[in-house]
Amino acid sequence: MEATIGPDAWKKSTISNIKLASVVVQRSDKFNDLGRQLDPLPSLRDHCMQNSNAQIHAYVRETSSVVVKLRDSLLEVDEEIKSLLRSKENLEKALEHIRKDIIINEQSHLRRKAKPPREMALDGGDDLISAERKHLLKLKRVLEAQLRSVQKQLQVLDNSRKRLKAVLQERQRVLELKSESVASAGRISARLSVRDRAKSPEVNPLGPYTPEVAQSIQLASDAIKQSHVLRAQVADAIDETAKLQKQAHKSVNDGLTKKVGESMTMKQHLQMACGENRMAIHRGHRWHYATDVARGYTMGPVSSNDLTTRERLDRPIVKVYQRHPGTQLPEAQEIIEGTHGLQDSLDAIGRNIGMLRLTKARVKADIKDKGAAARVDSSVVRYRRRNANHRWVVGGFA
Repeated sequence: MEATIGPDAWKKSTISNIKLASVVVQRSDKFNDLGRQLDPLPSLRDHCMQNSNAQIHAYVRETSSVVVKLRDSLLEVDEEIKSLLRSKENLEKALEHIRKDIIINEQSHLRRKAKPPREMALDGGDDLISAERKHLLKLKRVLEAQLRSVQKQLQVLDNSRKRLKAVLQERQRVLELKSESVASAGRISARLSVRDRAKSPEVNPLGPYTPEVAQSIQLASDAIKQSHVLRAQVADAIDETAKLQKQAHKSVNDGLTKKVGESMTMKQHLQMACGENRMAIHRGHRWHYATDVARGYTMGPVSSNDLTTRERLDRPIVKVYQRHPGTQLPEAQEIIEGTHGLQDSLDAIGRNIGMLRLTKARVKADIKDKGAAARVDSSVVRYRRRNANHRWVVGGFA
């Protein structure tokens, strides 16, 4: 080994620096290699921006799906409100018909009071009218309860709609970042399959599908289901009410028609009795005339000068017969008794004729009352049939 001129300390210091430099170089190369692996690229800013935009677009797409779901739910609520409003209109129309039938019932009862006093006794027609009124009032209470239920359900649906609109507006605030999001909501809805719509996304308080969204959609769904059930109940109630109305109306009309037939039958029987009574009066007059003539014959002539010899009580054969004692004849007594008997018969015939006349007057009055009652009941039936179609205004009917 060649000897060095420099001192050893100097040489060692230099060698130490060379080794240190080599170590530092190796360490630097090692860190450079590690930096090449771990240090971010110069495109970090662009990469971060792209990642953020992708996250935003994914969130917007999910939010768009939630908005579509909210809009579908809102449309279903709107359609259900329209259907329930139609049911409410039908219910109000049915209630109007019930009220008109009650007015017809009251008018029928009042019109029947125009009958003569003889025909004012309560009959089956009055019972049918009273039963119809009770039935109509019961149906009216049922429909009014249904109407109150419909109004409450409409309020529930309206509150659900307001809540959906509020949540929809809140969710749409994110869609303003993407100009085409709102416009393309319909296209997104069309692209979504039925299965995708049926399944609900996961509820996340910090995600697109928040608990408020889930709760508002669930409340709307429950309200729609309740509305479906209520509409079915209302439709059944309206159909049943219309059927019962027609049955009650027909029952009263048939009863009044039957009463008119009975009145006309009774009137015909009364007319027959009146005819027989009139014939009996004529027979009584003829018999009274014949009895009066017989009484005149029995009493004899007015003047004794007009008596023939055979009619005298002191005719010769009687004088000869009365020469013996105990030969008194009852002829005079029998004539007197016969005259009195004929007079009594005349009086009885007169009384009978008077009774026949009174009976005739009573039967004629009964015939008149029966005819008037039949006309009143017929007018009531015509009135009920004329107004049965409910095509008239309350307060303006005839």
